[in-house]
Amino acid sequence: MNLEERVRIGIIPEHIAVIMDGNRRWAKSKNLPTRDGHKEGAMRVTDLVRNSADLGIKYLSIYAFSTENWRRDKKEVDYLMNLLVEFVVKELDYLHKNDVKITLMGNIEDLPEKTKKEVKRSIELTKNNKKLHLNIALSYGSRNEIINAVKKVINDYENNRTNIDEINEESFKNYLFTHDMPDPDLLIRTSGEIRLSNFLLYQLAYTEFYFTEIMWPDFDKEELLKAIECFQNRKRRYGN
Repeated sequence: MNLEERVRIGIIPEHIAVIMDGNRRWAKSKNLPTRDGHKEGAMRVTDLVRNSADLGIKYLSIYAFSTENWRRDKKEVDYLMNLLVEFVVKELDYLHKNDVKITLMGNIEDLPEKTKKEVKRSIELTKNNKKLHLNIALSYGSRNEIINAVKKVINDYENNRTNIDEINEESFKNYLFTHDMPDPDLLIRTSGEIRLSNFLLYQLAYTEFYFTEIMWPDFDKEELLKAIECFQNRKRRYGN
């Protein structure tokens, strides 16, 4: 029995989160410009979405661009924003036809106008799709998400829409970007870095972590299957 066959007979994670790291180092290792690493990385996103849908994964959250990434060189940031537009334009028809719902996690108002327009168009077009929920973290930082959630709780309390006794772990989730999806079962991070980098800090409390030395542009279906098989071989205790 090969790897894919073994994985398919096991429990498939309902929600996978991915920190796609290593584009720049991959390009540098091959003496290529940084943009080539990002372009190759974008192709792996396409592969990841298609492979996830094929495996029956219901939710996929990808860390595409953090709030800290705005500090990068303007030319690199502009290229990344244009690459996102290119991805949406190229893949939107396929995603919609294959019942993939796109949502954004982050501050959409931070985005350049062209990028914002395409993101909003993709969200509106796919809003009723159900097979796979593709959640893109864009201009996203988890600490900022949590702070904004606290502000919403305070606002609801001050306007008599909630009371202190109703605020608990479950109700607090309703104020997060991921309010309509389960917490991730599995987090994958590529490139050998072992940290969360301000990604889904609240949601990852009982998530299984998988770190790999593979750079994101080299992350293919085989690597995804390895991560899922590792997850399947663990016993989740949820603190018990």
